[in-house]
Amino acid sequence: MEFDFLEPVNEGILKFISSLSSQELGSKIVLHTQDQFPDISKITIAIVGVLEDRRNIDIVNEVNLTAVRKKLYGMFPGNWDASIADLGDILAGDSVEDTYFALKKVTSALIKNKVIPIVLGGSQDLTYALYRAYDDLEQMVNMVAVDNRFDFGKENETVSANSYLTKIIIDEPNNLFNYCNIGYQTYYNSQEEIDLIEKLFFDAYRLGEISNNIALAEPVFRDADLVSIDLNSVKSSASGNNINFEPNGFNGKEICALARYAGISDKVSSFGIFNHNNTVYESAMIAQIIWYFIEGYHYRSKEYPFGSRTNYLKYIVPMEDEELIFYKSDKTDRWWIEIPFESNGHNKLKRNTLLPCSYDEYLCACNQELPERWWKAQRKNAL
Repeated sequence: MEFDFLEPVNEGILKFISSLSSQELGSKIVLHTQDQFPDISKITIAIVGVLEDRRNIDIVNEVNLTAVRKKLYGMFPGNWDASIADLGDILAGDSVEDTYFALKKVTSALIKNKVIPIVLGGSQDLTYALYRAYDDLEQMVNMVAVDNRFDFGKENETVSANSYLTKIIIDEPNNLFNYCNIGYQTYYNSQEEIDLIEKLFFDAYRLGEISNNIALAEPVFRDADLVSIDLNSVKSSASGNNINFEPNGFNGKEICALARYAGISDKVSSFGIFNHNNTVYESAMIAQIIWYFIEGYHYRSKEYPFGSRTNYLKYIVPMEDEELIFYKSDKTDRWWIEIPFESNGHNKLKRNTLLPCSYDEYLCACNQELPERWWKAQRKNAL
């Protein structure tokens, strides 16, 4: 069984939780212990630790998630109705590939059971295993990485925390429909890599763009299936990571806002936080990121792709060569733009679909400017 790969929560955490008040989060979650395993059919969010970091040369300490769990479980929950479980840890296998296999099987089983895994690493190459978990689901995958680097590598290079994206792009089966990077810093990425992102019709937002207007990221998360956060995208003065010092990056408020956007998204079905350097201060940051993701989940509105378009206002914008069709939710005031299906026999999408967008993109269309993300989505669809 897939869940046999999971080791129970350690005794130190159990003892810590027993000392908490009934109002704190640790007293309200279901735990994988030596004596029992949570009933998957009764939970909606599962925390899974992965003690694997062999493919990240920048991590100097072995992965230990005890401090993260203590910080998280000592917090007070919001007005949540989600049932949360801590399924324990996946230990490092005999090889890194063994760890990937275990994480893939565990994650795939959870997603099939409509449980959202929050995966705590470990190194960010574990994102590859999360991506491969969707193989059995037979769907295209939209992936968002909050990262200061694109993590490209050479085609024949062993997958690592700094090169996993290449393996995702070239390996079969190729289920990746779109990749979006949020928060890249130009001096960490070659011009060749930046050009490649453009050539593949992927999306990328510089750190300054998002910091100046955090709301730009919301439509991106709304279309994501998999979200991967590299903690190196957070500046060290906020994260507490003084081992691999980062003078620039998102501050604590911004990274938590991004986590909340990911939680609110009706599509996000897996969420990972990686490249943890095991400092006590960084553990507090991770705990708050998780808290805000769960908080966002509580406010999911079950709109597109789960809801009916009859609950939307439809706006048609005439352009020079075509019409753009926008939809606005009468429930949340969020916007979508329609991507038309072109029956050329090669489409990745098999029908008209809606792409999350912003009100500003609607205004641009009214001024006869094609939204860039709409144009890229059309090009990817036709490949």
